[in-house]
Amino acid sequence: MTATAARPTASTVASRASFAGLLRSEWTKLRSVRSTGWSLGLLALLYPSFTALLIGLTIAAWDDTAASDRELIVGDPTTVILGSGFLISQPAICVLGVMVIASEYSTGMIRASLLAKPRRLSMLAAKGLVLSLVVLAVSLVAAFVSFFIGAAMLSERVEASLGDPGALRAVVGTGLYLAMLSLFSLAIGAIVRRTAAGITGVIMFVLVLAPLVQLLPGKFGEYAHAYLPTEAGILIGQATQQEGSLLTPWQGFGVFGLWTAALLALAAFLLNRRDA
Repeated sequence: MTATAARPTASTVASRASFAGLLRSEWTKLRSVRSTGWSLGLLALLYPSFTALLIGLTIAAWDDTAASDRELIVGDPTTVILGSGFLISQPAICVLGVMVIASEYSTGMIRASLLAKPRRLSMLAAKGLVLSLVVLAVSLVAAFVSFFIGAAMLSERVEASLGDPGALRAVVGTGLYLAMLSLFSLAIGAIVRRTAAGITGVIMFVLVLAPLVQLLPGKFGEYAHAYLPTEAGILIGQATQQEGSLLTPWQGFGVFGLWTAALLALAAFLLNRRDA
């Protein structure tokens, strides 16, 4: 074989540098990292498991449950089912989203990524697209499995089906929320560039900040809490709008999307300005 034949052609180089090639590269990196399997495996396992556990405890304690609490369950069984394992599954997505990019900084792999694809925004976009689609697929499976498990267990006390008002939207919305959460976490990981600090930051946003803001007095505290990213976004996973909610489910998801877009824009700006 001659040297000319071994030399890559312009079309081959263009193909490797294309966005489709970048997506394939990010997909290869995502599935080859051990944390991806652990995080998605925990999501797929914990969500249905905790749904079964908490719904089982609810059924066991039904006769001792206050009448007002039973009315809430009967009035919106879908939200009860989905919420049972929802909170416990969020940390797995937070960790995965941060590690997708922060781990590349800690290992130095980010230099190779940027050398292979100097257009940094394309790399960030490819990471976000691959990550969110994978999380969406796994989350939808976990949410539907959890719903059917919970509905079957609750059937002795209350009927729940996907045909109930808002039920299908809530199940699909759970997957959408977790996919958005992965992008939110990715943005924080890209901004912080440190795995431990990024995970701590996103966990603070998701699990710690909301209860603290809720303590703020008056209308300011009420609105500040309602417009927090995850507090607003989580509404998409509820079948019915709660009394006194300032946002509808889709409005809340839109607020979460705006928060995520703002953080991604900041991450893109810093990615272009800072050295790897």
